[in-house]
Amino acid sequence: MDQALLDQVALRDLVMRYCRGIDRRDFALVRSLYHDDAIDDHGTMFSGPPDAFVAWLPAAMAPWELTIHSVTNSTFALAGDRAEGEHYVRAWHRTHPPDRKEYIIRGRYLDRYERRAGQWKFLHRSLVFDHGEIRAIDEEAMAQLGSDAVQGTSGYDDPSWRLEMLARSGKVQP
Repeated sequence: MDQALLDQVALRDLVMRYCRGIDRRDFALVRSLYHDDAIDDHGTMFSGPPDAFVAWLPAAMAPWELTIHSVTNSTFALAGDRAEGEHYVRAWHRTHPPDRKEYIIRGRYLDRYERRAGQWKFLHRSLVFDHGEIRAIDEEAMAQLGSDAVQGTSGYDDPSWRLEMLARSGKVQP
């Protein structure tokens, strides 16, 4: 298989694991995706190295009962062991009850990656805000629509953690 295609698959997996780590509050997974000298730049909310980013995340995520980060269009530019990417993201956040609200951010991640010791990781990740909205939650509709479904959560009690291989997939490889 073409190396550029394999690199794109690895980079796309990196971006998807970031979304899982954030949404499932698996901050050890999130940390494993960054090189030690990387920078995460979420604008005025946070800008700094990965250890500080991961230390900031619990407080930053505390207002949200649940989040869903969905990446749609992704474009990569590759040059050997370096790459850049642009990813359209819809980051959905739901506040805690009572009076829950949805905060929906539409934007893009602009990334720089580097492959070291055969593994791609973030070297620099920045968030670009394109659009946002805040909506009240229709609790009656939520109760009707979700009454027969397994409910998702943001933490380790989410049903996805029962899938053993998936739960282990974020562990740092030796």
